[in-house]
Amino acid sequence: MNPAMQDQESDKPPSSPPRPARPWRVAVLANIKEHDKPLPSDVPPDTGADYDYIETINLIRAALETDGHWTMFIPADSNLPYALKTAKPDICFNIAEGLGGDAREAQIPALLELLKIPYTGSRVLTNAIALDKTLTKRIWRDRRLPVAPFQEFHTGEEPLRPELRFPLFVKPAREGTGMGVDARAIVHNEGELRERARYVVSMYKQPALVETYLSGREFTVAIMGRPDSRLYSLHPEWYDADGFHRFPILELDSTRSVTPGVYGLEAKAQSIGSQGAPGYICPAQVEPDLAKKLQHYAWRGHHLLGALDVSRVDFRLDSEGNPCLLEINPLPGLTPDYSDLCLIANADGISYTDLILEILYLGASRWNMLAPREIPLPPPKKRG
Repeated sequence: MNPAMQDQESDKPPSSPPRPARPWRVAVLANIKEHDKPLPSDVPPDTGADYDYIETINLIRAALETDGHWTMFIPADSNLPYALKTAKPDICFNIAEGLGGDAREAQIPALLELLKIPYTGSRVLTNAIALDKTLTKRIWRDRRLPVAPFQEFHTGEEPLRPELRFPLFVKPAREGTGMGVDARAIVHNEGELRERARYVVSMYKQPALVETYLSGREFTVAIMGRPDSRLYSLHPEWYDADGFHRFPILELDSTRSVTPGVYGLEAKAQSIGSQGAPGYICPAQVEPDLAKKLQHYAWRGHHLLGALDVSRVDFRLDSEGNPCLLEINPLPGLTPDYSDLCLIANADGISYTDLILEILYLGASRWNMLAPREIPLPPPKKRG
């Protein structure tokens, strides 16, 4: 088998029974954030910050139903295996974050593959690796993608590597949505470093990732598609000849946020446009050479981790204006007019409904639920 065929085969989940023609029974799987529910005293104050509100679930369902599908919401809790057996969905639209552990975002994809139920988005290994920021950086670094110098602390007492120079940035190694990140994440001396690393290890029960603080501009770059996406997409005209859609770049201006220079949970929680909220600038005003680098690095970072269909890669520039990859989110938020991917799609002229349906059909096509087009395709989108 040639390498191209091997790559294509690796995108396919385990074989499954034949699925019905459209419309489908679509189960939206998510962990729900409950309004004003008090947290236990022994967990971090931002526990569950990456969960979704039921309003987001309802909007996803409404978007799916515009194309005739029958939808249901199934909470991604410990009852999920039994609920899936009862509901018998044709495909799951997965945005679940998992219930805990160092690879929690991989829990639901693993269960669905065990049960041979089709689902959207990236597969098990990608979701497990992407949540581990240190492992992700090691993979990118070893494949010559630019990342800032970093070190993982397990106790907070480890000797600091000589290539790390203050100021440094400290955050949990296996969280998302800015959890564990606030103004105190920037440390300027040994004492602050030790105190913050011990706090992260103790509070979040996981290693602390320590890296060079990048003082430049911050961007997030979204990628959608795969080599054969134009054969299955509802909008093949969106895609470049290689099968990928490069969204416009979003710049996150944290200089005016409640945590200047830090795009953490407190800043992300602010309503867009409100006092203390970061600026969300899309398309970002960047030089063509920088834009080309950001788009290429995002695609390469997506590819190296085996992400499928859609992802977002975050960047910051160093003091000399060079981009460094921070992390990848293969399970990007989908709250309209709030989540980064939705803001980016809107700036690109892609409606929320079209974005949701595109994610559904890209996922379904990997499970042989859609036949490839037999009619001539429109010309691929011209880049530049």
